[in-house]
Amino acid sequence: MTSFDTSPQLNVWRALLALAVVFVMLATTGWTALHTNRESTALQASLTKWEHGRLHGLRLPDPEAGPARLTRFFASLTPEDRDLLARRYPLAVGNMNGAPVTLRYHANHIALDQARKVEKKRMHDSRLSAAGHQDAGRRMHRYESLLTPGRQILAFDPEGSGRIAEVFGNLDRAQRISVVVPGVDTDVLTFQKTGRPYTAPVGMATALYAAERTASPGTRTAVIAWADYTAPDGLGVDAATGLRAAEGALRLNALLDALPGKAPVAAICHSYGSVVCGVAAHDMPRRVSDIAVAASPGMRVSQASHLRTGARVWAMRDATDWIQDVPYLELGGLGHGADPVSSPFGARVLSARGAHGHAGYFQPGTDSLRNLADVGVGAYDAVTCARENDLCQAGVPGTTTAGRA
Repeated sequence: MTSFDTSPQLNVWRALLALAVVFVMLATTGWTALHTNRESTALQASLTKWEHGRLHGLRLPDPEAGPARLTRFFASLTPEDRDLLARRYPLAVGNMNGAPVTLRYHANHIALDQARKVEKKRMHDSRLSAAGHQDAGRRMHRYESLLTPGRQILAFDPEGSGRIAEVFGNLDRAQRISVVVPGVDTDVLTFQKTGRPYTAPVGMATALYAAERTASPGTRTAVIAWADYTAPDGLGVDAATGLRAAEGALRLNALLDALPGKAPVAAICHSYGSVVCGVAAHDMPRRVSDIAVAASPGMRVSQASHLRTGARVWAMRDATDWIQDVPYLELGGLGHGADPVSSPFGARVLSARGAHGHAGYFQPGTDSLRNLADVGVGAYDAVTCARENDLCQAGVPGTTTAGRA
């Protein structure tokens, strides 16, 4: 691991390098990316309809009410009434934190089928260009895939590039829950990939779910592939600022606050997803026991203690990952702060051996995936630490060693 030089000359050089990177970004993407804000019009329409709706003559609760209030409301209904609401307001119910997760799966199945039909019509709309027809076809096929029986879609919003979240395992009965927070270029169409599957959220989550069951066969686990925020589009200005992270952090904490049960939760955050987790950390519920970041450009703080969280903070980076070459600083809102694997940052640094590059951390057979799984199930004494990191296993339950190379 490289040492952390805080000399004034190096800081000046980093600042100049950061500015150079920013100017390149502005030249290629423009300032408009800073002001882009996709509105979820279809979801908002469903929520507005809910707000004006009634059930047996009674007004429905505020969809923005706390999850506990909404949980009590849905618990008071008959199965028939819950099904009725899901059919009347599928997008509202499917994205409503506090609604039973199985009802959200059902509502999102309905919403996906409706979206599939819309895209099927668009494929033959004479007003669209050939590119528009192609986009409609890609979306329709993606929605068809998400409608496959057995898939558990926890959130879905078709607007813009789309937002989505999927659950693997039984979320209601889980003893440990992991939430995979991905980085840039994540949307409905990139949520799952046939080629290089472990670089996309679905592949990341399925690999982690399998690795967690291997790490602790007797533990009931659930993993959420959480692409329910508007991620930056490429490595432009959005990726260099905290705007998308701030929006994503609010959505992430809304999900965490509404998760069923009391199982400990691990936030597993990749690339720009680690920026989201860094911004969200101070507001995460106490049940979040661990925050593990891989391939991080920074967490918008200079030290792990500044995250203001009681969760253990873990970090990893493979030696071949290009992210190590970004300027780890924050200047005028650009950049994301200190390097999480640097010694002064104070995270528990894990081995990422075998990850091979920026997107290889969830590849089966790697140290990185095994370590993320061990963190996810709470098997802290089994993790493989990065060399020269004394903090890695210090003070964790069940640990009898000071860390391994």
